[in-house]
Amino acid sequence: MEGRGTHSYLPDPRNAAILIDVNGEHLAREEAKVSVFDSGFMLGDGVWEGIRLHRGRLAFLDRHLDRLYRGAKAIAMDIGIDRAELERRLYAVLDANGMDDGGAHLRLMVTRGIRSTPYQDPRVVATPATIVIIPEWKEPAPETATRMLDLATVHVRRGYPDVQDPMLNSHSKLNCITACIQATQAGADEGLMLDPHGFVATCNSTHFFIVRDGEVWTSSGDYCLDGITRGVVLEIARAAGIPTFERNFSLTHVYGADEAFTTGTFAGVAPVGTVDGRVLGKERGPMVERLQQLYLERIGADVSARERPLRQSSAQA
Repeated sequence: MEGRGTHSYLPDPRNAAILIDVNGEHLAREEAKVSVFDSGFMLGDGVWEGIRLHRGRLAFLDRHLDRLYRGAKAIAMDIGIDRAELERRLYAVLDANGMDDGGAHLRLMVTRGIRSTPYQDPRVVATPATIVIIPEWKEPAPETATRMLDLATVHVRRGYPDVQDPMLNSHSKLNCITACIQATQAGADEGLMLDPHGFVATCNSTHFFIVRDGEVWTSSGDYCLDGITRGVVLEIARAAGIPTFERNFSLTHVYGADEAFTTGTFAGVAPVGTVDGRVLGKERGPMVERLQQLYLERIGADVSARERPLRQSSAQA
């Protein structure tokens, strides 16, 4: 098994021979490269999405592309191609790898392009945006839905939006990596991150929810990524008549919660067993189980209603 916690997965030998899309060209894994002058490598200057393939369709693709293009616009970056062409590329590289059904996960990365010199000013960018799509045969480990996660609160905070807006899904993830390192050293699966005021914000790579007296709580959203799965879970809980709130709450509320769980594109809804050594549950609770089922129904409905571009025999440069 590879990965940890919500990102645990079973290795698949087919990934050694995957084709990767680099600016519209399909390249073997060992040949897929970007320049050392690329904005993403040099400065973490770009935005990205992780997208799940479900029953041959990319789940919640419209929401992912909305977030990608919003983020690019916010940092004054021109992606250079429209949504239709980007969707065509996504499905073309899936087809090139024979990924026709579930069990695949895509990482879509867009950087500002190649700079003429190592410098942060976007005016030294000399090429169009770099667009890379990495498809992998990748499914969550079978026990992810029931294995109780261990979380540890970390000292790294989710900061104010005038420092680095946590809503942006940017390549600059060093604060999350630092949180992950601290959680790992504490023996936890993920780090629970607070906001500047000491309220619970999010985890280092997933969103965090608690259940108290039949109610579902998550953070206000002011200091976390605009999560796709987070938003879907809020929608399905409210549609099911479950009292659901986006609000400030502290670790005191967490330690006394009846249940807790995380959400993310890769693993969906995953139960939490302990936070900072406090035991919230030794097995998956009824609310988590119900939300997992509702989420599976929603993702199934989304892909069933989704069309896909015509299959391509090869990528266009």
